[in-house]
Amino acid sequence: MKETRNVMKELFEMDDEYKQKLYSEDPLKPCRLHTSRPTHATDGNQHLWRDYFYHPCHPLEEWQHLWPQNPTKYREYVGACSVEVKNLASRILRLISEGLGLKCEYFENELSGSMLVSVNHYPACPEPSLTLGVSKHSDPNLITILLQDYVSGLQVLHNGQWIAVEPLPDAFVVNVGFQLQIISNGRLKCCDHRAVTNSSDARTTAAFFVAPLLDCVIEPAQAFIDEHHPPVFKSFKYKDFRSFYIAEKGDTEVVMKSFLA
Repeated sequence: MKETRNVMKELFEMDDEYKQKLYSEDPLKPCRLHTSRPTHATDGNQHLWRDYFYHPCHPLEEWQHLWPQNPTKYREYVGACSVEVKNLASRILRLISEGLGLKCEYFENELSGSMLVSVNHYPACPEPSLTLGVSKHSDPNLITILLQDYVSGLQVLHNGQWIAVEPLPDAFVVNVGFQLQIISNGRLKCCDHRAVTNSSDARTTAAFFVAPLLDCVIEPAQAFIDEHHPPVFKSFKYKDFRSFYIAEKGDTEVVMKSFLA
């Protein structure tokens, strides 16, 4: 975890000429560096203050060759970390399955067949009261496993209040995504969260998004549906959900309302 954090920070410390080669405005490019700092704003007067490097990382053998060759240890460390995070995700999903009363292997198929990582870099910001690192949203995928920095910045919305999730040494944060709420027919809830900036310390995190394959059909598990418990959500392909989610910029209320049964 320490080596992965260090090599990810090193990526954002590379010279601008090299980073420009990784930069792309094309959302369909599988491996790209992007920034929300110069142009993107949230509602009102609050602007976003984040650079991020985004790429698939599972199955590793399909994607690792597309990752940057510099820093020289990036492929090695991030690859090793990705394998272990995917194993951790499988363990967590088996426990969730058991807790929900499903077969332990319920999610061990196309429902968790993809994993992407977003390496997020939040530079120190001269006006943190006017910016957010990431605006309020819930994740579109199944579960998210977040490798935090030692710098605080993650907040979750609880009872109308933003609560800081302080980083713990050698720990991950696990978020429930939209798909887990839908498959559980509302028994589990996705979590609205955001990232804030500060004026003194840069912060670098890695969010591993465990997700269904794009053509996977998502719907409430049959075990949760009977005459007294109708399906709360309709059936859809994950790629259609993602397209709508991106168009609506992750607005939880709008997205959920659109996929109600």
